[in-house]
Amino acid sequence: MAKELLEKLFSLKGKTVLVTGGYKGIGRAMAETYAEAGASVALVARNLLGCQEAAKEISGKYGVRAIGMAMDVNDSKKVDAVVQEVVSEFGRIDILVNSAGIPGSEKPVLKMTDEDLDGVMNVDFRGTFLASRAVAQVMVKQKSGKIINISSILGKIAARNMVGYCASKAAVIQLTRVMALELMRDNIQVNALCPGYILTEFNRDFFESEAGKGLVKKMIPLNRVGSLDELKSTALYLATCPPFLTGIELYIDGGHTIV
Repeated sequence: MAKELLEKLFSLKGKTVLVTGGYKGIGRAMAETYAEAGASVALVARNLLGCQEAAKEISGKYGVRAIGMAMDVNDSKKVDAVVQEVVSEFGRIDILVNSAGIPGSEKPVLKMTDEDLDGVMNVDFRGTFLASRAVAQVMVKQKSGKIINISSILGKIAARNMVGYCASKAAVIQLTRVMALELMRDNIQVNALCPGYILTEFNRDFFESEAGKGLVKKMIPLNRVGSLDELKSTALYLATCPPFLTGIELYIDGGHTIV
């Protein structure tokens, strides 16, 4: 009985999930989580081949419908067009995961150029806004939906030489709150997932180095980095959470933000 209840509570059969930046890293892990729960998935990013290959692998592994499409989150017309293509393909969009993002230039404030700032803000904040705006219009018509924005612990705490990234992720948290407030009457929940240091294929070498181990020891009370698997249960909960849970920022960071 307990197993049947859990499967019912966390089932996403019949749902469609759109994941930006979904072919790698956190986005890929979340896409796989939702596919395993039975959802159809659409993976979008600038890397068309990467999205198509990931969609093929996910479809083969979990037996769900999955497509990969090219989309630059900073191009509002392209975002709107791709969202409509996804609706045409699946009939609806139930969950949006805004995972597309870049770290930006690691420079002190006094050496940041206009281009450095625009680069990270355009992808991490503006891209999240554009995708959310486009998908929210679909969800309002449906009178249901969930938007999950990937922010970061650096949306709350500061880090040297990361002004653009910190500012963009803080902006994502505020966007989450405002959209949650504006869309709740349409049965749309908007929440932010704020990971700490999570081990991926792109940062593995650093965290296995002495510098990386020193950073972990100094900054993370749990004395280790997180794994992509540790995000999955939270990702699934945010995709199936009750309407009363909206506008939150949820930190998964091994205690990083409490010290």
